[in-house]
Amino acid sequence: MSAEATGPLAGRHALVTGAGSGIGAAIAQALAAAGARVTLAGRREAPLRVVAERIGEGRAFVAPGFDVTDRAAIEAGLAAARAAFGPVAILVNNAGEAPSAPFEKTSFETWSRVLAVDLTGVFNVTQGALPDIRASAPGGRVVNVASTAGLTGYAYVSAYCAAKHGVVGLTRALALELAKTGVTVNAVCPGFTDTPIIAEAIETIVAKTGRSPEQALAEFTRANPQGRLVTPQEVADAVLWLALPSSSAVTGQAIAVSGGEVMAG
Repeated sequence: MSAEATGPLAGRHALVTGAGSGIGAAIAQALAAAGARVTLAGRREAPLRVVAERIGEGRAFVAPGFDVTDRAAIEAGLAAARAAFGPVAILVNNAGEAPSAPFEKTSFETWSRVLAVDLTGVFNVTQGALPDIRASAPGGRVVNVASTAGLTGYAYVSAYCAAKHGVVGLTRALALELAKTGVTVNAVCPGFTDTPIIAEAIETIVAKTGRSPEQALAEFTRANPQGRLVTPQEVADAVLWLALPSSSAVTGQAIAVSGGEVMAG
């Protein structure tokens, strides 16, 4: 992709956290294909470089060492991103962790880590980038990648559910605060998605229970009426729609991308 790419997001600078693989990589590529220049933020440089090569020279900036739990690292990463592509107009908070354990075996360290990454990380990065995003209005966008776990409960991931419910609540509160500024704030809530996190979970189930990979996969697909995993591209398409100028009336929403899974409550 050339540096002169055109599209509905041409001239916009998008920053995506957790951009090195899975959903984050798909989102970064979708935004770039729509014309945005994209900062790929994450802790590990190597996978970010792979995504940058796919996007093309001049269209992607790699911001390694971007730890969403470290406000100094965020400040440094944002400064480098601005130097490369100017103020951030579109922020996609995608970085997250999803360890699994029964509640009674969930350590305080695991609980604290998941909330720090999955919830406080969204707070940290959004607060750091918000002055840029407000200055980009109308058209400033914040899209938080939450989860169907932010809309309902799942067993054995209590910390993850708590964090993602928090992300949805934060999304709705900030959307109201910014409603008259031209900035929109939304959450996309994927169901179980074909990512490295799910692949690792399947491996763990096989190792611990002796089930086959197919049986382990069925644990994740049975909640989806379509009987399958969501693809990262399907999530990226939803994020892209929310980032477009034409979505300016959509704010404060938590949009499930889950094949029709019914949410409780």
